[in-house]
Amino acid sequence: MTDGASVSMETLLNHEVVRDIIDDVSQEIKERRSFVPPICDVFYTPYTILQDEDHYHFNIDQETKKQLPNIIGNNVQKVVGVESLEGAAMDTIKENFSRSRTIGIVFSGGPAPGGHNVIAGLYDAAKKANPANKVIGFYMGPDGIIEGNSVIITKELVDKYRNVGGFTMIKTGRTKIDSQEKMSLSRENCKAMGLDAIVVVGGDDSNTNAAFMAQEMFDDGIQVIGVPKTIDGDIQVKDVHGHVLCAMSFGFHTAARSFAKNISDLCSDGSSDVKYWHVCKVMGRVASHLALEVALQTHANLTLIGEDLANYIDMERKNIAEEEGIIDYTAFGMTLRHLSRVICKAIMKRAAVGKNYGVIVIPEGLLEFIDEVQIFIIKLNSIIAEYNEVHDTDFHITFPLLEDKLEYLRRMVRGIRQSGPTIWNARDDELFNDIPDFFQEGLLRERDSHGNFQFSQVKTEKVLMQMVEDYLDILKEKGRYKVGINNDYFRRSMAKAGLDPDVIGPSIFRNYNGDPFCLVKEDIFTHKTLKKALVRDGVITEDDPVPPAVMKIYNKSVPKLKVQTHFYGYDGRGGDPTRFDCKYTYNLGMTVFSLVANGATGQMAAIKNLEKDFSLWEPIGIPIAPLMHLEERGGKMALVLEKSLVDLESNAFRVVKAMRDTWLSATPDEDHYRKPGPLRFTGASEEELPMTLVLNSISD
Repeated sequence: MTDGASVSMETLLNHEVVRDIIDDVSQEIKERRSFVPPICDVFYTPYTILQDEDHYHFNIDQETKKQLPNIIGNNVQKVVGVESLEGAAMDTIKENFSRSRTIGIVFSGGPAPGGHNVIAGLYDAAKKANPANKVIGFYMGPDGIIEGNSVIITKELVDKYRNVGGFTMIKTGRTKIDSQEKMSLSRENCKAMGLDAIVVVGGDDSNTNAAFMAQEMFDDGIQVIGVPKTIDGDIQVKDVHGHVLCAMSFGFHTAARSFAKNISDLCSDGSSDVKYWHVCKVMGRVASHLALEVALQTHANLTLIGEDLANYIDMERKNIAEEEGIIDYTAFGMTLRHLSRVICKAIMKRAAVGKNYGVIVIPEGLLEFIDEVQIFIIKLNSIIAEYNEVHDTDFHITFPLLEDKLEYLRRMVRGIRQSGPTIWNARDDELFNDIPDFFQEGLLRERDSHGNFQFSQVKTEKVLMQMVEDYLDILKEKGRYKVGINNDYFRRSMAKAGLDPDVIGPSIFRNYNGDPFCLVKEDIFTHKTLKKALVRDGVITEDDPVPPAVMKIYNKSVPKLKVQTHFYGYDGRGGDPTRFDCKYTYNLGMTVFSLVANGATGQMAAIKNLEKDFSLWEPIGIPIAPLMHLEERGGKMALVLEKSLVDLESNAFRVVKAMRDTWLSATPDEDHYRKPGPLRFTGASEEELPMTLVLNSISD
C-alpha cells in the first residue's frame, strides 16, 4: 500500500508502466518482430534460376507414374543465383523472374513454429522481384481453397507475425482435398482468383495433396509447391543412395526444445521432492524423433523409442523354439507385458540405491510399435466382423458390457462358441487379461467410420503405468521391490537410538557388507516378518516390541510408487520459433518464390545441408511424386508421402542407446540430468541446430 490518496483509474491506466504491463505486445515479441533472419547467399543475387540435379534418384512406385504423369519426371532442382548474363538469355531470366504474379498460400494440418516466416520469406521475395506481385492467404486451411475464403497478405500483416509462433495470421485446418468434387471446386476458385501458384504448407498428407493438385492444375498453368511442416520431424528425404536432401521438417526444433525445457524442470522436481516418477508422453504418433531429441536434451532416466521396440527379439523364447525345431513367431516384437517389466526393472534399480523417483519419456505412438497390440486389433476385428456376418446382428449390441465381450473370448479359447474363426488362443487370452480393463475396453470398442482402431483416444502412459504398478505391487508383496537405505544414515540412526548397527544390520539387510545402500531381505515384507527376523537372530525376544528406530528404517524401505503423467504436444507446436526455425522457414519462403518464379510445380521447397553450418545451406526443390508410395488408408490402398521413422543405425539413436545405463543413474552417484534452459531467441547460449541433426552429420 502507498501513503496518501488512491491514484485515479484514468491516471493509473495511462501510467507508462501500467501501459507496458497491460499491452498485448511484450518486449520479447517486439524484439522478434524486428529480427531479420539471415538469408542464403543465393538470395542476395538479383535473380535466381533452377538447375536440374539429375544425379539424385528415387525408387518410383509404378502407381505414381499412372496417377501423376505430369510431375513424375521432375528432378531435384537447385536454386542458383544469377548476377548477370549476356544478351537475350539475361532478358529472358529477368522477364520470367520479374513478371507480375498472384500466389496463394495455405496452412494445412496442425500448427508448427515458423509458419508465419514461410509467408514472410515468400512475401519479401515476391515484392522484391516485383512490387505488383500479390500474395493471398487462404483462411482455415484447405477449406479456404474449396470455399474461396481468402485475404490479401499485406506488409502490415506480415510484420505483425514475423518470427512469431502459431498459424494465427490465416489459421489452419485439417480438411483434405481428396475427392473430385473438392478438387474441382478448388481448381475453379483458383482460376477465378487468377492464381499463378498455390503454396501448401503441411505434413505428409498435405504434401500428398499438393502433388495431386499439381497434377490436376497442370494444364491450367497453376503451379503447386509444397513446404515440409510437422513438429514430429517425420518428413525427411533421402535419395536411393542415402544422400540427405531434407534433414528435418520445420517446427521440430522449437517443439523439442519446448518439451525438453518442461521435462527438464520435472527432472529437477523429481530430484528435489524424491518421491515422484514423472511419465512424459510427447507428440509423435508415428515416429519417435521428438522423444529421441528430448532424451538428448534432458538425459531423462528412461526414454522409450517406438522403432527400437518394433525391432525387439525375445532371444530366450526364440532359442527354446529352435531347440524344438520350430519357429515361435511370438518371440519377435515387444509385448506390453515385457515392456512393463522393462520399466519395472528401471524403477527397481533406482529404488535400490535410494532413488524412488525419476523421469520416463515415451512417444505418443508407442503402442503402434507393439506387435501384440496390432495382432489384437487384427484378430478382434476379424472376430467381430465374423460374428456380425454369421449372426446378422451387431457384436457390440449383443455384448454391451466389457465382461460380456471377455466371456465370449474365453469361450472361444475353451472351444465353447457358436461360431467364429479359431484365431483367439490361450496365449492371446493370457496376454489380453494382463492389460488394464480400460484398454481392453478400448480394443473392443467400435471402430471409426473406416473400421480403424483409434489410437489417438488411448492414454498410452496410463496403459503402461497401470501394468507397471500392478506388477510392482506383486514384487513388493514378494519382498523383491525395496528402497535402498543409505548405510551411513542407518548407522547414525541406530547409534542415536542406542542400538548396535552391526547387530541389527545383518539381521534385516541382505547386503550389509559395506555397500553404500542396503536392501532389506526379501523375506521381510511386513511388520510381522520384520519382528520374526529379529527374534530369529536373537536381537529381540518374542515379547519385545520392534525398536522404533528399526521400524522407521523398515518403513523407509517400503516403496510408495507415486506417478504423475504429463502430455507435451499443443504447447510445443504453438510456441514461438527458435532462431533456427526462424532462419529455416524464412529461407523456405524465399525458396518457394524462386521455384514459382522459375515455373516449377509438384516440387517441395527444402534446404539441403540443413544439418551443416548456415553458410553451407542450399535451397532446392524436391520432386514430391517420386517420394510417394501405396499405403493402406481407410481400408483402401492410396498413394501417400512416406513418413520417416527413427533410423536405428543413426548416430543419434546409437548415442542414446549407449547412454541408457548412464542416464538411468541406478547408482549412489548424482543423476546425469541435463538442463537445456529456456528457449531463447537471443543470446550466445541458444543452440544452432537440433542435436539429432548435429549427431547424424558426424562421419568418419
